[in-house]
Amino acid sequence: MKTENISNNCISTDCNDVYKKVKLVLWIILFANLGVAITKIIIGYLINSASLSADGIHSMSDGMSNIIGIIGITIAVKPVDKKHPYGHKKSEIIASLFIGAMLFVLGIKIFMTGLDRFMHLEELNITTISLISLIITIIINFFVTIYENKKGKEYDSYILISDSIHTRSDILISLGVLISLLLIKIGVPIVIDPIISIIISFFIFRASYEIFKESINILLDSAVIDEEQIKNVVNSFTEVKDIHKIRSRGSHNDMYVDMHIMIEANTSLEQSHALSHRIEDEIKKKINNKCQVIIHMEPYHKKENTL
Repeated sequence: MKTENISNNCISTDCNDVYKKVKLVLWIILFANLGVAITKIIIGYLINSASLSADGIHSMSDGMSNIIGIIGITIAVKPVDKKHPYGHKKSEIIASLFIGAMLFVLGIKIFMTGLDRFMHLEELNITTISLISLIITIIINFFVTIYENKKGKEYDSYILISDSIHTRSDILISLGVLISLLLIKIGVPIVIDPIISIIISFFIFRASYEIFKESINILLDSAVIDEEQIKNVVNSFTEVKDIHKIRSRGSHNDMYVDMHIMIEANTSLEQSHALSHRIEDEIKKKINNKCQVIIHMEPYHKKENTL
């Protein structure tokens, strides 16, 4: 006897509603990021600060990542079809790869700009207004990060959570720029400005690496749940005699789990089907309520001891 149970993690309409909410959040964050970026770039140009201009470009990349995220979500919301029986949700992950590539290119550009400024130092025109404006942008980014991360967890959205982490790095970079400008204002040599600009490029490289690492792991179907965690849930059912060939893949909001379970050979089809649903419900309860679970039931025969 062999039976299997396949569970869908959400109704299509519910998924569409979630994606619409995610897209709205991305639009809101986009306008906030563009406002912050333009402010930094203008102030950086006016005071001739390489680090502040670099920080503004990095903030602009936040806005570009929002646009890419919107495109990815728009594709992800497309319904299942014959060519895409698992849907289009991985487009969200592919969009993240584009963000990672974009950040890497920007990192190179900022590194080269900082290196050039290091070789050709220029005086900075630091004003109180420029410092206040930078502080305001840091405060805006702080609230943007909190809002985006909260919504990302609420909607189980990989793109929102990843983007909030990216914006959080922007805050740290902005703080570094602010410190460098304050140091220059009190008499520290201006060489500190291009040095921090170069340091900023490494922050961007790191953000790019983290995005690539996480996205590629998902696209390569790396395991997302520890086997022992699944075994602990399934073995809590007395009917289960053995469990093997456990596999998991996907992301937190689009997770797939499949396994082979052995039960008594004389168990009826109706009983095994009911058991599979109970196991499925327990996995959703204990591990992830949006898992799509596939269970293969196989007959178990006791081995007779021979003298």
